[in-house]
Order: sequence, then structure tokens, then C-alpha cells
Amino acid sequence: MDFEKMQNLFAQTRLGNYDDEVGWAAVSELRMDGSREIFEYAAGWCHAEEPLKRARAVAILCQLRRAQPPDTPHWPEWVFRDESYELITNMLTGEQSPLVLDSAICALGHLNNPQAIPIILGYQGHPDRDVRFAVAVALGSFPNDPRSISGLLKLTTDPCSEVRDWAVFGLGVQGDSDSPEIREALFRCLNDPNVDVREEAAVGLGKRHDLRVLPTLRAMLDGPKVRYRAGEAADALLELHPAPKDWTPADYKAALGAKFNLED
Repeated sequence: MDFEKMQNLFAQTRLGNYDDEVGWAAVSELRMDGSREIFEYAAGWCHAEEPLKRARAVAILCQLRRAQPPDTPHWPEWVFRDESYELITNMLTGEQSPLVLDSAICALGHLNNPQAIPIILGYQGHPDRDVRFAVAVALGSFPNDPRSISGLLKLTTDPCSEVRDWAVFGLGVQGDSDSPEIREALFRCLNDPNVDVREEAAVGLGKRHDLRVLPTLRAMLDGPKVRYRAGEAADALLELHPAPKDWTPADYKAALGAKFNLED
């Protein structure tokens, strides 16, 4: 990528609001190059006065990959991971902007360095819900680490439904750890006011073959179509590998009834 194009893409990341597609499209293109020039330019933005610049810098740094031909059929080759980790953790010292904290905490999850877990956990009680959401997402990158499990368990009771949703997803779906405490948290979340939280909890209990999920799961299968996560939970309980592609709710309910001797 030539220098002029790189500068134009960095400028494009500042257009609109943080969540606008035009900015993220530029972030994605910069990430795909992974050159030393892009790394250094983003590193310089880590010290910018403008919060959006700092937020974009860490979003770029955390997923830089070596440039590859289109449709390359293997995993990305990540670059500058250790240097990016040091930059981001140093930047967090004294950082107050919720926008930058959100981006930086998510970045630590993407960098997949378990040394970041205590740093991430330091923000689990932050007053800004977007920051707590970032914590839930980032901890999901380390779902079987006991420290992450402890944090995710706490976040399953967060006031924000999106935070609870991602905490339950990380704990029950991304993670494979099992304990009475994890099961009880997932079982409690079957009664969450938010449907996504309830469904993620059902998948987590299904993975762990906890039959207490059966009444809730069968109720989830009462509709005309199989909701994705209800099917995922049923597949786990029924040990269906691969999952059937054309089953109806009635098919799943019949299979659950036959396997677990349930009455209609």
C-alpha cells in the first residue's frame, strides 16, 4: 500500500461516528495490510488528543495481519502482536474516555494474550455500559481461564441486557468449563427478561447435558420455525453431529421426548 492511500484510509477512519460503516471499512482495509508503516502510523495515533484517533489506533493494531492474496485458504498471519500489546496496555494507564476504553479492552481480547485478563477485569464495574460490554466480549477470548470465568459470572447479573448476553455466551457457549457455579448461573439466566440471554443460557446448559433446561427448551420449540440457538441447545442434548438441516420444532420435540422419556 502506498503512503498516500494509507493516509487517506487513516483519514477515512475519522469520518462519522465510531460505529459508522465507512470508518470501519477503512479500519478493515488497513488491518489487512499489516505493514510496518501502518503499524507505526497507528502507534502514533495512540498518543493523539482526539479520542476517536486513539480508539481507531488500537482497533487497527490489534488485528494487523500480513498481506495475502485474496481468498487465501488459511488463517491470517498476525503481526506486531507483542508490540501492539505493550502500546495498548501502556495507553490504558490514565485513559478516561469510555470510547477509547471500549476499543482498547476489545483490542486486548483480540490480541489473545492472557496477561491482559487482570487488566480487563479492572473495568468490569465501570459505570459505562459500553465499557462493561467490551469487558464481556474480551473475556470471551479466554473463556476457560478461571479468572475470566469469575468475571463472566459476575457480568451475568449486569443491569445491561447486552452485557449479560455476551457474558452468558462467553461462559456457557464459548467456554467448555463446567462447575456447579457455572450451571447455576446458566440455570438462573433461563428466566432472564431478555430472550437472547435465555437462549444462550439454554445452549450452555445443553452443552453440559443439564436436563433442567428441558422444560424451557421445549417451550422455545413451540414456534413454527426452529430458532437457531434453540436448535443448537437441542443438538447438544441429543448429541447430533452434524446437526440436522431440515428438522422442524416438532422433530426436535419428538426426539427429546423419546431420548428423555418425556410426555407431551
